[in-house]
Amino acid sequence: MRIAICPGSFDPVTLGHLDIIERAGELFDKVIVLVMSNSAKKSAFTVEERIALLEKCIDKPNIKVDTYSGLLVDYAKEKGAVAIVKGLRAVSDFDYEFQQALINKSLFPKIETVFLTAKGQNMFLSSSMVKEVCSLNGDISSYVPKAIVNDIYLRCKGEK
Repeated sequence: MRIAICPGSFDPVTLGHLDIIERAGELFDKVIVLVMSNSAKKSAFTVEERIALLEKCIDKPNIKVDTYSGLLVDYAKEKGAVAIVKGLRAVSDFDYEFQQALINKSLFPKIETVFLTAKGQNMFLSSSMVKEVCSLNGDISSYVPKAIVNDIYLRCKGEK
């Protein structure tokens, strides 16, 4: 079985994330969407909430959601993963992701990083942009899965 890990903070998950996750699900036997914390970012949703939001959006039997707080490559070894799947929106994403791929490869030579490019309509999407538009009472319904639009609006309004 060929297992891939699709890591990210997913705070919150966007249609761009979901597109990469679903396409990875077509390439690999099993995909683990790994919710991780990023110390450089202030999260709007807890890890548990992000897992719940992802689970509302994913209905493919070969795609599972999990969390981990250590090194990504340690998790990959533990799960027997052969690849890390990352989405790219622009050249600026590539520079950062390429550095991460090289570090991961040096720590775990058997892991490969697979880059999937964003679809045109998702190239500008980011969780930060969604939170900003939402906080200013903008319409985010074309940026995030329908199943979680209300959850995000509630958080932006401080009701959740």
